[in-house]
Amino acid sequence: MNPPSQPKPAPSQQSGSSRKPWIKKTPVEVVLEQIGKQEQKVAEMRAELQKEERELGKLQQARKVLEAS
Repeated sequence: MNPPSQPKPAPSQQSGSSRKPWIKKTPVEVVLEQIGKQEQKVAEMRAELQKEERELGKLQQARKVLEAS
């Protein structure tokens, strides 16, 4: 005879990480969340642009030195 099988936990409990319960958002909350995400994305892109502009400036200075010689 086989020993009695243990009841299997629900699929959401198998992973070991607990998830927050889903809370329906109002359309206003959805739009505000999208605005926040877009603002964050733009801020990251601006930081990346500043980095790339500094790199371009360095390369342009190097070109001037190379062209002068």
